[in-house]
Amino acid sequence: MRTTKIEWTDRTWNPVTGCTKLSTGCNHCYAETMANRLKAMGVAKYANGFIPTMHEDTLGEPLKWKQPHTIFVCSMADLFHESVSFDFIDRVMDTIQQTKHHRYQILTKRATRMVEYFSKSVIPENVWLGVTVEAVDAKSRIESLRELPASIRFLSCEPLIEDLGRLYLSGIDWVIVGGESGVQARPMKPEWVRSIMSQAEEQKAAFFFKQWGTWGSDGVKRNKKANGKALDGKIIQMMPELAMR
Repeated sequence: MRTTKIEWTDRTWNPVTGCTKLSTGCNHCYAETMANRLKAMGVAKYANGFIPTMHEDTLGEPLKWKQPHTIFVCSMADLFHESVSFDFIDRVMDTIQQTKHHRYQILTKRATRMVEYFSKSVIPENVWLGVTVEAVDAKSRIESLRELPASIRFLSCEPLIEDLGRLYLSGIDWVIVGGESGVQARPMKPEWVRSIMSQAEEQKAAFFFKQWGTWGSDGVKRNKKANGKALDGKIIQMMPELAMR
């Protein structure tokens, strides 16, 4: 059962909500807009809007999900935000360890803090670790990710806002690419996407093209649904093979 529109996962779990802007990909954050909307609607979990908040009452949610799921952890936050204590992250990992029938995807822009945390903690076998690489100045996050012996390591190049140039993808299992959505969205050029796809293919990483976003492949601004998710007429949404490390 899917409970999210995010195509590369089937459930989300938010033991933390809220974040602060870190890099250029954060400029038009969808999660911030959604959190503030939920606050205005009176949703109790979002009473703090987009201020980073730890939710102890949600730590046990995955224990109730008996069927196996692929779960995106903190779709409305960054688990490795400076405001989230390592003690609380330990409790998140405890839940993950107790639910080995699920796969958990953790994506961060704070790669250095993620490395710091896992320098003293074991990465659960059912955790996939990823970093966001939306622009050239974020490519250093790939080096941090490569240090970590996760079962799957992945990149999210979304929103892709410039040509990333040459990528060194050794040890990277999966690359997701997507354009930006919203009124202030920045366009994504087809040649940037093709470059990443060809490099992923050359270096044996699975490639997943999520969507064009607000700007189409033809450079026209329109509804993201109308722009679709086809790259050169094909839908390419590969998933990674489970690696044995």
